[in-house]
Amino acid sequence: METAMLPASSPDHPERQARRALIRGVYAITADEGDTTRLLADVEAALSGGIRILQYRNKHANRALKRQQLEALKGVCARHQALLIVNDDWQLAAELGIDAVHLGEDDGDIEEARRALGPGSLIGVSCYASVERARALAPVADYLAFGALFASGTKPLARPAPLSVFREVQALSLARPLVGIGGIDADNIGLVLAARADAAAVIGSLFRQGDIRAAAQRLVAAAARP
Repeated sequence: METAMLPASSPDHPERQARRALIRGVYAITADEGDTTRLLADVEAALSGGIRILQYRNKHANRALKRQQLEALKGVCARHQALLIVNDDWQLAAELGIDAVHLGEDDGDIEEARRALGPGSLIGVSCYASVERARALAPVADYLAFGALFASGTKPLARPAPLSVFREVQALSLARPLVGIGGIDADNIGLVLAARADAAAVIGSLFRQGDIRAAAQRLVAAAARP
């Protein structure tokens, strides 16, 4: 008897499972940067230091600048075999052929985004400190992000989330990678991962350092400690 083929949009499809498995360790998010040359140099340094997940986030850029920067980042990430994720703007991601996005609560419908990006696309969502939001979105999302876990220089007014949220969500057996964000650095990333997060997102502790490559190496090494 033949086994029925799962549709690619199914959360249990091997393609989506394989992409979810990439959400591990250090998850870098770009700082707002209007200078594309500098952005590319910073990202090149971070990826050279061992980063393999990069979310492009620029809250101050217009659409033309975002397009320019993302088109350039596609090549950089491809050379380093790094996963490129687009923050918020799934429409632009679809136009550029980028099939991984991260969506907040005001960034549109997840199922509409998946239809545009393709059935094997990777879609992460912000759950802030809400276990119920995680439970509701897990069937349609590929990973769940929580924070701010610590005081954040990037988003000082972000809603706080306790480290205990990861164990609460793990107890639901949702089978989705969990990501922590907010004030994470090389000194506390181990606490985040020990709390049962699969990945830890960083901005200032990576891109606002004098030596970005060295900062990346410190973060990757700290994340790998047992």
